[in-house]
Amino acid sequence: MATTDRQATTLALAHALSAAERGLAVIPLSRTKLPALRSPHRDDNPEGPPVPPCHGECGRFGHGVYDASTDPVRIRELFAAASWATGYGIACGLPPHHLIGIDLDTKTGTDSSAALRELALRHLFTIPDTVVVLTPSGGRHLWLTGPPDAAVPNSAGRLAPGIDIRGAGGYLVGPGSATDHGVYGTAPGTAHLTPAPCPPALLRLLLPPPRPTHPATHPSAGDHGQGLVQFVLAAHEGQRNTRLFWAACRAYENGIGPALVAPLVDAALNTGLTEREARATIGSAARMTGHRAP
Repeated sequence: MATTDRQATTLALAHALSAAERGLAVIPLSRTKLPALRSPHRDDNPEGPPVPPCHGECGRFGHGVYDASTDPVRIRELFAAASWATGYGIACGLPPHHLIGIDLDTKTGTDSSAALRELALRHLFTIPDTVVVLTPSGGRHLWLTGPPDAAVPNSAGRLAPGIDIRGAGGYLVGPGSATDHGVYGTAPGTAHLTPAPCPPALLRLLLPPPRPTHPATHPSAGDHGQGLVQFVLAAHEGQRNTRLFWAACRAYENGIGPALVAPLVDAALNTGLTEREARATIGSAARMTGHRAP
């Protein structure tokens, strides 16, 4: 490894340990901003359907944000296993902070900061003084905290063009991380701050709308159906269609497909898919398992 990379890894570990002291759970990241450790299950059942997700129960590293920890011993072990890591990610949605990241992007050609100000004026909230991380591309990450009983989902552009949200199951690139495009750093005057509580009016915009109840279908779905719904809700961007398709296939194979269509559509909408995309994916699963598409 080049000296500069060794230095970047040493600095990333130091920053990660410092973040952990503040109660922020961390994982090592590569220069591409992705988790540095690959999944130990990447070769599991390569020709068959996706296997149920492992969130680290196997005891090995490589489960993304599910590896995140505030334990300095475990963090050192993670970085030792990923000696090429040059950055670290901070898991969102975990206690004690229940971190929410407001990612104001600059690459979409839109003024995301202006869009956030417009939302604040329209919905009568003010962004409090909080930690702000500057990205190499000129964007900003605002750190806010949420209540322990509300899981804010990840989303891209749902709030407004150029505004991405990092919530439960997501992570933020930590300040001090070196990437292919530069180094992330804390905005002047904000490094000493504690992440501020998310304004209630903004939190209402970030939370998914209450899911309609379907009394005729939910009881017949049972616990297994709820597990499939949760499987879809936990999807990250890039996994949404795959997880929805897998869950819908399992639902039809277990005889609860028709009962689970509406809950699966609701879950897919919460991950950022459109209703048309969700119903098309569920329809494909129905046909694949020999059933009539809903």
